[in-house]
Amino acid sequence: MDKIVVIGAGQAGASLTAKLRALGHTGPITLIGEENAPPYQRPPLSKKYLLGEMDLERLYLRPPSFYAENGIGLLTNATAVAIDRADKVVIAGGHQIAYDQLALCTGAVPRRLPGAIGGELAGVHVVRTLRDVDEMAPAFVRGAGVLIVGGGYIGLEAAAVAAARGMRVTLIEMADRILQRVASPETSAYFRALHQSHGVEIREGTGLKHLTGDDHVTGAILSDGTELALDVVVTGIGITPATELAEAAGLDIDNGIKTDAQGRTADPSIWAAGDCASFPYQGRRIRLESVQNAIDQAECVAENMLGADKEYAPVPWFWSDQYDCKLQIAGLNTGYDRLVTRGSGAAVSYWYYAGDRLLAVDAMNDARAYMIGKRLIEMGKSPDPAVVGDTEADLKPLLRA
Repeated sequence: MDKIVVIGAGQAGASLTAKLRALGHTGPITLIGEENAPPYQRPPLSKKYLLGEMDLERLYLRPPSFYAENGIGLLTNATAVAIDRADKVVIAGGHQIAYDQLALCTGAVPRRLPGAIGGELAGVHVVRTLRDVDEMAPAFVRGAGVLIVGGGYIGLEAAAVAAARGMRVTLIEMADRILQRVASPETSAYFRALHQSHGVEIREGTGLKHLTGDDHVTGAILSDGTELALDVVVTGIGITPATELAEAAGLDIDNGIKTDAQGRTADPSIWAAGDCASFPYQGRRIRLESVQNAIDQAECVAENMLGADKEYAPVPWFWSDQYDCKLQIAGLNTGYDRLVTRGSGAAVSYWYYAGDRLLAVDAMNDARAYMIGKRLIEMGKSPDPAVVGDTEADLKPLLRA
């Protein structure tokens, strides 16, 4: 049986190896991870784990014993430094590991503030790994001043945790509004109001000029001249796919490791899945940054490594927890020209249309609207916007129409 090596022990890598065994693959499997920990969940890191509401062991995707029990060689604290495609060997952690098939689940790396503006000072953090959160946790104490740089979902989630801790929270976003890249003005307004109601100061259209401090950050000067006294900075300005290893191996890169619809790269023996992989989707090439994509794409790749010949055709979905609000998103809103609002107040959903076609749904504290919207998108159905906007109308019959 094929020797399969998986580089990257995050959600995608863990899902892929488990799926291979579930599908009956009996050959050797090696899972290589950079961190000194078994695969773990990332979403709770910046929420329940940072708040001290979740123990380390509960973060693990599976008990550490699972890997040995299922014949998966888990190599932790090992960085893959090279792929020899000719000899089909991976060099990682001082080992040379032979493969017949290789899967790249290398994930993504957070963008950091430039050193020239103080980005390398102690007390300036990103949110990606267990180590990142363990390093910042001691600074998250009542009364401390925190600057959140970036008004995307990572930044907003960090702001929510900081506010819950009783910190003095300022969030800055260079764009005209928070969530500008990913959501409608209405969704932005909802979360702006939510955070302001919890004491977060949000400054939109405002950048960071530079941080101050000798060794540890003590303050910031913003682009509008405002000076802030700080104890900690959290940077949430996006991530970039981890493609260096693939690029050095001569694989095609296009906003991530370029794959076909089955997850195969330019090398027929090498596959990619998760945050690092870009793939064809509805006539364009996309890369999805979500837990569910990491799971679904990895499991699809596992099937194809064993000969399924199956195309990956997702309905993207995402979520974000902030305070007592649960945001659930189905679909992609790219190209929308009409927004329909259903509900009001704390429980509301926004439905994105391009012409008469339903593209996506943002649902805040409205799981029913989310589930129905997601199912409609999966079925390729686009309900009458007038019905969607009528809060007296029952949406469930739309699934049978």
